[in-house]
Amino acid sequence: MTAPEITPEEQTALDTALLDALAPLASAIRSRTTGLPEPRMWDGDPAEVALSVLAAWKHVDAAVRRLTATAAGTAGSYGASYEQMGAVWGITRQGARKKWPDAVVRTPATASAALELFGGTAELTLDPSSRRWTWTARGADGERGAAGADTGCATREEAAAYAGAFLQGHAAP
Repeated sequence: MTAPEITPEEQTALDTALLDALAPLASAIRSRTTGLPEPRMWDGDPAEVALSVLAAWKHVDAAVRRLTATAAGTAGSYGASYEQMGAVWGITRQGARKKWPDAVVRTPATASAALELFGGTAELTLDPSSRRWTWTARGADGERGAAGADTGCATREEAAAYAGAFLQGHAAP
C-alpha cells in the first residue's frame, strides 16, 4: 500500500484543523513569555510574535513524531513489514527500519517479556497466529489473571499496561 495523495480541499481542511489546534498552545506560550495580559499578549515586535508561534510548532512536531512512531509500532505489531511502512511513508524499507527501529518484531527473543511489579509477576507473549500480545500474571496476593489471543493487545506496551494494572490491583496488603 502506498500513501494516497490528499486533495487540495483535504489539505486546506488539514491546515485549518492544525492551525485551530495550535492557537491555544501558541497563546499560552506567548502569554508566559511576555507576561502581558491576554488582550495585549500579541502586541510587540513581529519577530517575537512569530517566534512564539514557531515555538508552539516545535511542540506539535515532537508530538507528531511520537505519535507516528506509535502508529508504526502498532502497524508492526499487526504484521506490517518495514517495506510496507516505507511504501506508505514514501521511503525505502531501510529508511523505515532506521526511522522506526523497534516497530517490527524480528526475532522470538523480542516476542516475550516479563514484568515484576507490586510484588507480583507477569509474562507477556506475542501470539504468532493472531499477532496479538497476551499476558498471564500472578499477583502478590496469589490471584491469577490472563488475556488470551482472542482478547489480547495490539502492542506489547498495551499488554504491559493491562498486566501492570492487574498486578497493582492484586498487590500484597
